[in-house]
Amino acid sequence: MSLTAATRSETTKQFSTAMWWILALVLAVYVGFTAAVLGYVFAAAATGSLGGEAPPLPEDGLAGTLYSTATAVGYVFPLLIGTLMVTAEFRHKTLTPTFLATPRRGRVLWAKLLVGVLLGVLYGVVGIAASVGASAGFLLANDLDAELTSPEIWAQFGRMLLAYVLWVLIGIGVGALVRNQVGAIVGVLVFTQFLEPVGRAAAAFVDGLAEYTRYLPGAASDALAGASVFSMGVPADSSSTLEWWAGGAVLLGYAVVLVVLGHLLSWRRDVS
Repeated sequence: MSLTAATRSETTKQFSTAMWWILALVLAVYVGFTAAVLGYVFAAAATGSLGGEAPPLPEDGLAGTLYSTATAVGYVFPLLIGTLMVTAEFRHKTLTPTFLATPRRGRVLWAKLLVGVLLGVLYGVVGIAASVGASAGFLLANDLDAELTSPEIWAQFGRMLLAYVLWVLIGIGVGALVRNQVGAIVGVLVFTQFLEPVGRAAAAFVDGLAEYTRYLPGAASDALAGASVFSMGVPADSSSTLEWWAGGAVLLGYAVVLVVLGHLLSWRRDVS
């Protein structure tokens, strides 16, 4: 079977189940709710109407920071769908007939990567639309600039789409390396929702630790996006933050290493 046919088969396989749109729906709700809450608070703080002793927020860059919610908190969803693309096949034993139809296993993996790019773009559009739709209204309601015509904002959207694509590819690498679906999903959630956030939070209090935590995948993703709700207090020229291109290179490096390791250590083993 050619790569084109394998990719067509993989596309049908992924979009014939409900998992992709269920995760996309949850992504939209989760990102939209988070962006709406932050949009209300940040817009009120920027205009001084929040009340209490809350410090005022600068208006410059506020829109981009709110829109970055799509990648700052939503990146786990493309990571999960990429992982499920592979582990679901191991769990349900559908990979056996796939390999019988396409004996060249590398071609099957390439097909998954190509479909992963498509899913990454799709999830990126959903996440960005949810963050912009939920937060731009609060900016406009408070007479703040939503910057929707700014070239810088649209460049940020492009980088965020790239981040989503890379997260799906990382998920495919994780799924190829860790065959057990439960183990892979638990590992993804523990790392993204506990280990890395704790490490990045600790970097604010431990001297020199930020030099290492900035190379973590979540931090690299934030750097690629160029903005993050988790780094509002970090100066733009801080050495604890990578340049956007360096963040993209680090994230791509994670994807390449995981996919290659998955192919070498697990993908070529027996599946039954």
